[in-house]
Amino acid sequence: MVRAAVIPAVGSPLEIAEIDLPEPGPGQVRVRLAAAGVCHSDLSLTNGTMRVPVPAVLGHEGAGTVVSVGEGVTHVAPGDGVVLNWAPSCGSCHACGLGEVWLCANALAGAADVYARRADGTDLHPGLNVAAFAEETVVAARCVLPVPDGVPLADAALLGCAVLTGYGAVHHAARVRAGETVAVYGVGGVGLATLQAARIAGAGRIVAVDVSPAKEELARSAGATDYVVASETTARDVRKLTGGHGVDVAVECVGRAATIRTAWESTRRGGRTTVVGIGGKDQQVTFNALEIFHWGRTLAGCVYGNCDPAVDLPLLAEHVRAGRLDLGALVTDRIGLDDIPAAFDNMIAGKGGRALVMF
Repeated sequence: MVRAAVIPAVGSPLEIAEIDLPEPGPGQVRVRLAAAGVCHSDLSLTNGTMRVPVPAVLGHEGAGTVVSVGEGVTHVAPGDGVVLNWAPSCGSCHACGLGEVWLCANALAGAADVYARRADGTDLHPGLNVAAFAEETVVAARCVLPVPDGVPLADAALLGCAVLTGYGAVHHAARVRAGETVAVYGVGGVGLATLQAARIAGAGRIVAVDVSPAKEELARSAGATDYVVASETTARDVRKLTGGHGVDVAVECVGRAATIRTAWESTRRGGRTTVVGIGGKDQQVTFNALEIFHWGRTLAGCVYGNCDPAVDLPLLAEHVRAGRLDLGALVTDRIGLDDIPAAFDNMIAGKGGRALVMF
């Protein structure tokens, strides 16, 4: 029996409960969590913006130590530090065949599995495949990747979502070039990772935009050269900082129609707007045909940073070892399992960066 954060049903409060976690079967790995990041996607699962089978144990950004492995698992062994990969590619679908593993059609197939049970026998699903909001979890072997050398185990949890997403948005999706101007909308965990990635890419001016004035110092420490408090004139304010032209690249990390529209309007003619934030179906963004032609901007979605974790984790680790990427700077709160509901409230209120659950 281990303690875990369970969502009984969509719209229900999170419950901290004892769950019965079986030993790993063939092709599975049991992991003792060291840390798990609290991501906005977890909040989206509780309110129904994203849908997975429930009841479920949430948490998808985590790292820990292998406790035991099932038959056939050879790439990790007990005692190894691992990063959880919540969206493992199957290698055989159409997207994987194209090399676009981040769009794998079967990446979340494991979320429908029953992987544990509550004390009363109720079946539980692993939220986004990995159920990281628990003292221990059992996952498919393809959901674990070895922690690269030189990366502290607890900090490595952030590599599993926030950092891969922010880094990939800059380097893979938007393809920021040295000297370009970049605006990042939303200074949460992913936004902070995006700011650091823009700095690593050699961006010239890096503008951070958020509703909270209190996040300016946090944004500047991550690489922002300018800070704009969101208002009705945000797009105009960003354009003023770039000689009236607009930024070369805008990265939206919020997932709201109004913010996507503002990011688009702050992008220069011929520039790129990349949407990382996950919004609901009710968030409708509209453009007229003339402006699409006139501005010549590119608007693109970005899934998991358009990353291949097996390829990108070693690259990120090199940035960590070289001091270019500061994982600890993304974390504004280190909390316990019981504090996750309060961390959700802080996200809704737009407070802080990443909250990290420490086990």
